[in-house]
Amino acid sequence: MNKFAHWQQQARPATRLTRRGFLIGAAGAGVTLAFLPEGQAAATDPDAAAAAGVFEPTIWYDIDGDGIVTVNIAEAEMGQHVGSALARIVAEELEADWSRVRIRYADSDPKWGLMVTGGSWSVWQNFVPLSRAGAAGRMALLEAGARLLGTSADRCTARNGEIRAGNRAVGYGEIVRRGGLGRTYSADELEAMPIKPPSERRLIGSSFDALDVPAKTNGAARYGIDARVDGMLYGRPLLPPTRYGAVVNGIDDGGARDVPGYVKTIALEDPSGTVPGWVVVLAESYGAALAASRRVSVDWTPGKTAGVGEADLIEEGRRLVNAPDGGSMVVDDDGVQAAFDGAAETLEAEYTTATALHFQMEPLNALAYQAEDGRWEIHTGNQWQSLILPVLAEALEVPEDRIVMRTYLLGGGFGRRLNGDYAVPAALAAKAEGRPVKLVLTREDDVRFDSVRSASVQRLRAAFDADGAVTGFEHHAAAGWPTLIMAPGFMPKGVNDEPYDPFAIQGAVHWYALPHRLRAITNALANDTFRPGWLRSVGAGWVNWALESFMDELARSRGADPVQFRLDRLLAEGDNAGSAPNAVGGAARQANVLRRLRERLAADGPPPADTGIGIATTYGQERAMPTWTACAARVHVDRNTGKVTCRKLTLVIDCGTVIHPDGALAQAEGAALWGLSLALHEGAAFEAGQVRDTNLDRYTPLRMSDVPELDIELVDSTEAPVGMGEPATTVVGPAIGNAIFDAVGVRLRHLPIRADAVRAGLASV
Repeated sequence: MNKFAHWQQQARPATRLTRRGFLIGAAGAGVTLAFLPEGQAAATDPDAAAAAGVFEPTIWYDIDGDGIVTVNIAEAEMGQHVGSALARIVAEELEADWSRVRIRYADSDPKWGLMVTGGSWSVWQNFVPLSRAGAAGRMALLEAGARLLGTSADRCTARNGEIRAGNRAVGYGEIVRRGGLGRTYSADELEAMPIKPPSERRLIGSSFDALDVPAKTNGAARYGIDARVDGMLYGRPLLPPTRYGAVVNGIDDGGARDVPGYVKTIALEDPSGTVPGWVVVLAESYGAALAASRRVSVDWTPGKTAGVGEADLIEEGRRLVNAPDGGSMVVDDDGVQAAFDGAAETLEAEYTTATALHFQMEPLNALAYQAEDGRWEIHTGNQWQSLILPVLAEALEVPEDRIVMRTYLLGGGFGRRLNGDYAVPAALAAKAEGRPVKLVLTREDDVRFDSVRSASVQRLRAAFDADGAVTGFEHHAAAGWPTLIMAPGFMPKGVNDEPYDPFAIQGAVHWYALPHRLRAITNALANDTFRPGWLRSVGAGWVNWALESFMDELARSRGADPVQFRLDRLLAEGDNAGSAPNAVGGAARQANVLRRLRERLAADGPPPADTGIGIATTYGQERAMPTWTACAARVHVDRNTGKVTCRKLTLVIDCGTVIHPDGALAQAEGAALWGLSLALHEGAAFEAGQVRDTNLDRYTPLRMSDVPELDIELVDSTEAPVGMGEPATTVVGPAIGNAIFDAVGVRLRHLPIRADAVRAGLASV
């Protein structure tokens, strides 16, 4: 087992590759295809379904008598066109007519297995099982179509929704109407199910219309905030002064009683501990709930973090990274300590990042009620249904199988809706009042309840021998850990047998040929002050800021070209040689995107005065799922004001096979601009235990006027498809920091980069 085996085998959700069984059944109205969890029988009786004229949404796709293929999507749609990409995978192997493909988003149900949309996992995890699903369906249709055409299956081909034999053809819809389909595949047969070689693909990688766009443009799309049922009340929460430990001493709603439509104000009793100290104002309309909430006074005793500020979080992180012990040793190569003990020279730097917010367009909301059959229904947009359902069961004190989460589109997720905690107060309020309650947070509520990206502190050191070669590399990183707080079962153990949050250190297990020691440390003060969250690119977003900035420092300290310095260390040898199926090529592919980036930059020519070009590269998120990315930022620095303007971002990305070119490009553009926003514009701070900036007048993400020129290349590849949602976020910050140094000689080590920090740096050089 190599030194990264514990990383590659880290605890992760069971993927759909583990599903055991595949059923095709047909009767009159349609054909159903499904992967089924091991030991589970088909959830739908084909005869009963045919009699009813419908098939239950318990399977990956169905085909009706008109030849319409409907693909069931168990991922969340939040603008990334995930349904279109997954449906394209099915359609490719099924040989479906794309104009007759539809998508259906699935509600929560154990039959889907783990339901989670994050980590850039959706296409990566679903490609093989959905390809096999499509291939199995094609084989069954070939056999049935051949019988109808009076020939053998090996004399037929499937193409564009038809089975063809010579100049004769029968459409999928007609095959379904005429019946005769029936086939069950064993787990072993599915594992051996052949899928097309890349040379035979006709749909994957070509341009196509995203299936979710029409509904979003004509108003038919339904977001969580659109959910409603008859007789529901509206709720607006009043949040306690601290995230944890607050106690309600009393509520005065005397002023609220004059508001027409006001019903009552209740203090929530939460057995799950998700929303301690919460108070909810209920009314017949949202306007009434909002107006009444402003007239309600609550007396709280705050929790122990009421005095915590941003400086406290940073100082605690600094203490942790400077302490010799504690945390989890993720990587500990032989010879690192000896390299430092015998070093002729060392270089050390500290990098920090501020608290960052999600600020998704659609504020948090949830509608909850108990149906007539006693089952609880939760209507909301959510990225990780499987995570919040057990919490809801604990809060409501009912079995988990008595709760269903209805699926809606998300008006932005970016990791915030992986934590579905906002459904809990809606459910508790509905239970307390005995009526449906739709809880809607204001922008300010949303921010105060955000699962923020934790402030972070990192310390990096390098050892040099007498010839100036790097002989040892050390990286210590501390922040609040979201996985520790919300999903500790996903935490693997480091080489010192201490668990760590993989999502708080991903990106740091680099592919450079450097003897390496990496330590991840949880900031308990951060964990106590807020609920740390997963924000687009998660740990890699701040880890790579330090890693790639420090690599630039190392190169310049040796008088080396920053690109060549990296290339000299991206050697596909030993543990960095890569592995099948996802990391084929290893460090060689990261070197390739860096070389291609250098070629693209050559056409731009040298930058003018006070303008610099900075480089950064990464493998994206996970070592076992690398998306090789290289970025160059061209920035201008105003020496008088300290303002940094990003003129152009150039990126080269190798994500393996590209399923949806337009979608992949949009993902790269959005991720890069988010990285730019986090580097130069965003950044919050805690004051008195709460986030200081609670609306867009003070928290200022990237504006349209600040969008630079974007030049993005997606490498043409037939390797396994991996993730596109997040990797580009991770390289922009360090590229900008390195570009500032290239322009004016100022090395900045804190994100976001503010003008006053640039001016201070200029004054000292």
